[in-house]
Amino acid sequence: MFKCMEKFWDILGEILAVIMVLVYVVLIINANFQFIPEGAFLNILNIIRTYGSLLLIGVVGLEAISKRNLIFQIIFIALMAIIVVFLFFPDTYANLILLIPQGK
Repeated sequence: MFKCMEKFWDILGEILAVIMVLVYVVLIINANFQFIPEGAFLNILNIIRTYGSLLLIGVVGLEAISKRNLIFQIIFIALMAIIVVFLFFPDTYANLILLIPQGK
């Protein structure tokens, strides 16, 4: 499914890795010297820090899984979907656990 896109995922992963390193460096330096004022730009950097790591994991994972067979690709995509669902909808996990009967 992703065999022909392996080079694309490779390049995208490299770009995302560089961006994430730069974001982390800026945020670490800002933690000590506070040269970025509170506001939209700092919020954007924090959002990139939070969700960019997950995006980088997904892209690098897709690059790695592009060499595998369809079953492993489906498993990886399903696991990433579970992470995204629980990340954006944290109450979903609690509701899912409540569906399982508690035996006593």
